[in-house]
Amino acid sequence: MFDVNSSKLPNLHCAVPFMKPVHMRSPVPRGRRHTLPASEFRSLSPEDAISVFEIEREAFISVSGECPLHLDEVRHFLTLCPELSLGWFEEGRLVAFIIGSLWDQERLTMDALTLHKPHGTTVHIHVLAVHRTFRQQGKGSILMWRYLQYLRCLPYVRRTVLMCEDFLVPFYQKSGFKVQGPSDIAVGPLTFIEMFYPVRGHAFMRRNSGW
Repeated sequence: MFDVNSSKLPNLHCAVPFMKPVHMRSPVPRGRRHTLPASEFRSLSPEDAISVFEIEREAFISVSGECPLHLDEVRHFLTLCPELSLGWFEEGRLVAFIIGSLWDQERLTMDALTLHKPHGTTVHIHVLAVHRTFRQQGKGSILMWRYLQYLRCLPYVRRTVLMCEDFLVPFYQKSGFKVQGPSDIAVGPLTFIEMFYPVRGHAFMRRNSGW
């Protein structure tokens, strides 16, 4: 489980190699057949919310019985801060995604689960999920790698935080996250470990192809 000021818009020249924001996608010329790209990374929009929630629900309900974000919360964050999301599409089909928002404190609190703080410098990753038919292919770690490199292009982002269950700690450590300690947040019987990644001042990271 894991209205932005104009001064906080991403440096698009830097961001384009990793993902293409929705508003930059080229229109389809009239009279020409549109062929979907085999693989595309882009920020998500509220129109993607149902696909996002279907993948999330299947991924989390069977394991923990809880979804990090409910459908209305998915729409909420994709409306307020779509630039802090990243979706991986294969031939137009969403296969994996990350949703984040801005936070303005050192540690996460219950408010961080539902709020977006426009003046924050920390990205809180709410959820990373992969469609069941695309798991065990390394897509989760590849997507996280791309997301972290994209965040390095946003001048206002200083660090990234998330919370996860114990068994996921090694996965996030392979992506460069460090353990900050037990989270103060609990959801029912579930407890979490809080982890962070220093976006600024962190050496350029190579993707670990073993995940």
